[in-house]
Amino acid sequence: MPADTRKYRSAKAYGKIDRDGFIHRSWMKNQGLPDDVFDGRPVIGICNTWSELAPCHGHLRELAEHVKRGVWEAGGLPLEFPAMALGETQMRPTAMLFRNLLAMEVEESIRANPIDGVVLLGGCDKTTPGQLMGAASVDLPTIVVSAGPMLNGTFKGRQIGSGTDVWRFSEDVRAGAMSMEDFLAAEAGMSRSSGTCMTMGTASTIASLIEAMGLCLPDNAALPAVDARRRTLAHLSGRRIVELVRADVRLSQIATRAAFENAILMHAAIGGSTNAVIHLLALAGRLGVPLALEDFDAIGRTTPLLVNLMPSGAFLMEDFCYAGGVGAVLKALGPALRADAVTVCGRTIGDIAAAAACYNDQVIGTRDRPFGPSSGVWVLGGNLCPQGAIIKPSAATPALLRHEGRAVVFEDIEDYKARLDDPDLPIDERSVMVLKGCGPKGYPGMPEVGNMALPAKLLNRGVRDLLRISDARMSGTAFGAVILHVAPESEAGGPLGLVETGDVIRFDGPARRLDLLVEDRTLASRRQNWRPTQKRPSRGWAKLYVDTVQQADKGCDLDFLAGASGAEVERESH
Repeated sequence: MPADTRKYRSAKAYGKIDRDGFIHRSWMKNQGLPDDVFDGRPVIGICNTWSELAPCHGHLRELAEHVKRGVWEAGGLPLEFPAMALGETQMRPTAMLFRNLLAMEVEESIRANPIDGVVLLGGCDKTTPGQLMGAASVDLPTIVVSAGPMLNGTFKGRQIGSGTDVWRFSEDVRAGAMSMEDFLAAEAGMSRSSGTCMTMGTASTIASLIEAMGLCLPDNAALPAVDARRRTLAHLSGRRIVELVRADVRLSQIATRAAFENAILMHAAIGGSTNAVIHLLALAGRLGVPLALEDFDAIGRTTPLLVNLMPSGAFLMEDFCYAGGVGAVLKALGPALRADAVTVCGRTIGDIAAAAACYNDQVIGTRDRPFGPSSGVWVLGGNLCPQGAIIKPSAATPALLRHEGRAVVFEDIEDYKARLDDPDLPIDERSVMVLKGCGPKGYPGMPEVGNMALPAKLLNRGVRDLLRISDARMSGTAFGAVILHVAPESEAGGPLGLVETGDVIRFDGPARRLDLLVEDRTLASRRQNWRPTQKRPSRGWAKLYVDTVQQADKGCDLDFLAGASGAEVERESH
């Protein structure tokens, strides 16, 4: 293939006929690369988060090979590089602690190396957001190839879903309604293949939002990880990234305000994970796109629940794929869609929606026949959350969406675990569980513990939901009347840190209010005596994180990482 006439970014390394060019080319040739791959063709970085410690990503080595086929075929040079994997089910204290570290690694790896465009291979909850945040701060042509969901779980002849059924089974065991033998049998049938959670958890939510934003090829979100069509999609993505580089279509040209609005509409329609709110806010901050917490409520408020998937519904991602996937939801959104938004495949999102079809109306509904009312996330205000809090109404018991009750306070996660099943715990079905010390600074990293398990004495009485409030997050696979992301968090001096057992809390979801019914002078007195309670890290990444992390309403990015530094590196290495 003849050399491109355009000079690419990589030419500053491989195109120089001098000592520096010799160094850059010569050492690369020890991998068996011939002279003509340095003839000015686009160099494509494949950012791969494969790891055996991230089981969702166990097949990404194979997907990378299919991307490479497409890159070679289109006349590019594919060069794969690793980035840390954030295995949601394996990392402690929480994978969220490391999302920004991944973003830093991806950003600096892209900027420092002679590549012209990048393919992001990821999938597990925090991985794709971290990769995109890093790529956004460099702003080269970028395309996402997601890991894809696992096959549906099975147990005793019925489908079971990642996470969602774990929470249910765990409660049933504690209530004596499920044997430990059955619990372990369900464990063996839950995760039957490579891929991410097959419920509409955070991984599937993010993949769906990325597709709605036009940052991947159509069908990327829902094709099962082991489906041959995902390998085909990887191949085609390899071809397409070369075309994007040649046309100089940057990430920022796709991820516009309109793209973010489409993501919010999609989030409401699919009953998406609450974690997506934080990730989209952080990504927008890297791109300089104006996006506020309140936008999630304002934009998604009139969009009903269109997708019948766990935890808000009955089906799983494999069913979603066969029913038409994200394309069918885009079509169902109709005139609400920002149809002129451009995508990496060269068509508008409106064109993609027009060509889509729904093949199972039990899985994907319409605006006229939705599976639930206007949902998305509700963004709350009030004296208990001056900078906001959120709840996912589609996953909550409707009767608890307006509630007033007395607080039962747990000062931190250890206090909660120690006292949860204390028979003397002053709690009943009217109580409000309050958990402190689990925000970005407090844990640190803002773990998925907001969907607190209920006390055994309530489970034994048949209680399965309770209003719960915290500065934590919850898994996208979880459910319940759970108020999350209270900002400022308790460790940052937020009002949540002043709540005491017995205080009355009023929650009015339709009015978007969360209030602590305690006199101002009492709160002022408590504030004078308040001190941070959590041990602060003294070194390393955790210290940098705690010292600089922003609150949930800003996306929990580090304050010095917001924005971008671009792709240019002026100085040579020798």
